[in-house]
Amino acid sequence: MTDAPVLPSHAYVPGHTARHTEGAFDPIRASVREGMSSKELARTEAFRAGLAFRASGHFWEAHEVLEPVWMACPPNSEPRAFVQAIIQLANAQLKLRMGKPRAATRLCQIALAHLDEVRGEVVLGCDVAALRVEVLALSTSSELQYNA
Repeated sequence: MTDAPVLPSHAYVPGHTARHTEGAFDPIRASVREGMSSKELARTEAFRAGLAFRASGHFWEAHEVLEPVWMACPPNSEPRAFVQAIIQLANAQLKLRMGKPRAATRLCQIALAHLDEVRGEVVLGCDVAALRVEVLALSTSSELQYNA
């Protein structure tokens, strides 16, 4: 396990930048296996890369590698809701970059609804309140308010 995931060469923004080659993220996605515990999922390359990708503005790529983590979480579990919230925040950030503020606003609302399903303070090693603050900040940002 490496300390920091290698960032993609560029951020894919549909309609604006080139899409990555098919299967480019398969090795990262393959770090997730069915039946992994939450503790194991938090340590996967897919989860760690997803967080790093989103933090660095690679929103489409974050969604791409977080999807298998979400799928491996037990149905109706806090980890599953938390990963869904991260994915929807990444989607909202991508939509904003694409110039679609209404879609970004809707996705922020979906992310908050997923976070409402989470009672714990820390899920998969992440601060739930910090993610909520980030979603709320985006949902009330002037970029969304003045462009919606």
